[in-house]
Amino acid sequence: MAEPFSGAFQSNYDKEPCISIRDSSHRAWEAYGPIGRELEARARDLGKPRVIITLECYPSVRLDEIVQGLGASMKFQGVFYSDEAALEGGAITAKMAPFLTEDRIFGYRYPFKVADFFVPQKIEEMRRQIEQTEGILLLIGFGASLIHRGDILVYGNLARWEIQQRFRRGELGNWKAQNEAEDPLRKYKRGFFIEWPMADRLKKGLYDSIDYLLDTIKKDEPKMIRGEAYRQGLEQVVSAPFRTVPYFDPGVWGGQWMKKTFALNPKADNYAWSFDGVPEENSLYLLYGETRIEVPAQDAVLYRPLELLGEEVYGRFGAEFPIRFDFLDTMGGGNLSLQVHPLTAYIQEQFGMPYTQEESYYILDAEEGAVVYLGVKEGTDPQEMLKALREAQGDRPFEAEKYINTFPAKKHDHFSIPPGTIHCSGTNSVVLEISATPFNFTFKLWDWGRLGLDGKPRPINIDHGEKVIAWDRDSAWVKANLINPLAPIAQGDHWREERTGLHPSQFIETRRMWTKGPVTWNTHGTFNMLNLVSGREALIESPSASFEPFILHYAETVIIPASVGEYRIRPHGESEGQEIALIKAYVRSKG
Repeated sequence: MAEPFSGAFQSNYDKEPCISIRDSSHRAWEAYGPIGRELEARARDLGKPRVIITLECYPSVRLDEIVQGLGASMKFQGVFYSDEAALEGGAITAKMAPFLTEDRIFGYRYPFKVADFFVPQKIEEMRRQIEQTEGILLLIGFGASLIHRGDILVYGNLARWEIQQRFRRGELGNWKAQNEAEDPLRKYKRGFFIEWPMADRLKKGLYDSIDYLLDTIKKDEPKMIRGEAYRQGLEQVVSAPFRTVPYFDPGVWGGQWMKKTFALNPKADNYAWSFDGVPEENSLYLLYGETRIEVPAQDAVLYRPLELLGEEVYGRFGAEFPIRFDFLDTMGGGNLSLQVHPLTAYIQEQFGMPYTQEESYYILDAEEGAVVYLGVKEGTDPQEMLKALREAQGDRPFEAEKYINTFPAKKHDHFSIPPGTIHCSGTNSVVLEISATPFNFTFKLWDWGRLGLDGKPRPINIDHGEKVIAWDRDSAWVKANLINPLAPIAQGDHWREERTGLHPSQFIETRRMWTKGPVTWNTHGTFNMLNLVSGREALIESPSASFEPFILHYAETVIIPASVGEYRIRPHGESEGQEIALIKAYVRSKG
């Protein structure tokens, strides 16, 4: 098979990977009618004069839709909204304000708890009202479980990508903020820095108590499973290789490669990003019989972090997935913004984040003449360059090539990008970006005079950027340290493994394996992430048959949980007997 390249190869990339949950006895309910009848039957089986159904919700769940939908098939003697026991919207915003800041995209992550935004007296009053009412009662909303755990606990789940889409459409605002028309970036900031972390902390304490899980992703198309089915699904996820559900997004610099290679919507103008392997953002599809339930992939991280991440990674990062894979497609598009990522000390002091965005560019595909901008040129005067950058925010363009190195970018090149290094990918390439998870922290220095897709200037962050630029990363240093730092690791009759990519100062280790036959790897107690960067298919299997064989297609990312241990990879299907290549990333051990 010929090497995949732009415009002449279409991958059998799976855009909707599903995980079939093994226990076929689990039942799922679809639509509000069947869901309501099941909840009502469960309530009546309890045989109590008062049955409280607590429906705890992730922020941005459509509460009125649920109340109306369930109310059409079951009769509630009382409906109580947890929002009524919370602070007023203005008071919530005022309490958050020091951590939201005036910046359009950057805030400060503070460890709020949901209870911090509720009024104790209002909670007690709502509890008294509930205790004075008989029949089947519904207590619903974000923080509902703080008021009463209920006799039946339902969790209304929602993935962050869907929340972002609702923000963009102006359909919903933040919790109690009445800011539907606000800039989507500001709404996202409020979610990222405050709402979502505290919602995840609340959810983490409820997993073993949830009686039913309600999938609220699609409008008026709810799905529900029992809590034990939900927990079993997450247990299965962390015991075998799995993929998250990818999503694709356009951008001002977006290209055409993913559209062709992944058979995406041909009518779309472009696709700039693909997120495939970012549990904080991606979902999981769990298949129960014929019913597909969508849950945030972060649920698996929160519920079983030790099995997924491994003891050492969990000890260092907590219940966070510290590595992400995504694609940046500029094929037929434009340059990315010229940018720099903060140093660890800076991100801790300024934004309350425990670690920073360390990354690398693996060139999955490139046309002739493609380049990567990386590091400053020899003899660059910092003040002169910063002055030129600031002047460029008006009508005067920034002469990037005068100050910033450009290096040819060819297929399978790997560029390391430690924090503080100025960089961006140029046009006509496809980058597999391997990086640490806090991807929100990109300080744009120059955006080539463009407007965003919303018609507004994209945020430029020179004031932050100038404080973290490593001016000593000049041409000679970059050439010696950041471009294709390959080192052979081992080889056999039909395979060879090499270290490639990230700088020794970074916590991510990357390995590339070229093989024509079976090769065995081991997680050694830490999760692995793989992407098939050459070849059509690979098969991942367990030497001990502890998990079902898993087929990985070209450009797909798969997560191998730490609990898997030994696993074997070999070319499969049309690639059988041919050489394939995989990139593996994992957290370097401190031991």
